[in-house]
Amino acid sequence: MKLIDTTGLAAAAAQFAHERDWGPYHSPKNLSMALSVEVAELVEIFQWSTEDESRAVMETGEADHVRQELADIAIYLVQLCNAMKIDLNAAVEAKLAMNARKYPAPDRC
Repeated sequence: MKLIDTTGLAAAAAQFAHERDWGPYHSPKNLSMALSVEVAELVEIFQWSTEDESRAVMETGEADHVRQELADIAIYLVQLCNAMKIDLNAAVEAKLAMNARKYPAPDRC
C-alpha cells in the first residue's frame, strides 16, 4: 500500500518550470537554497510566538500566509527531487520504515 503520492505535484511543478524555461536555474544548489529560504519564511511567522500561539496560528490572520509558505516548501522540495531524479514517494516510505525500526511504538497493553 502506498503511504503517499507526490507524483501529481511533481509533474505540475515540472510543467510550471518547463513553461517558463527555468530548467537552467533549477540546479540542486539553487533549489536547495530556495527551499531553505521558504522554510525560513515559515519560521519567521512563528518567531517570538509562544507554544500556545504557534498552535493557534491557523485561527489568526496568518493562516493564509502559513498555507502559502507550506505550499512553496512543497513545490521547491518536489522540484529538487525532480532535478536530482529522486523518487520522493519511495524515499519517504523508506525513511518512515527506517524510523519505525529505530523508534518502535510502545506496546499498549
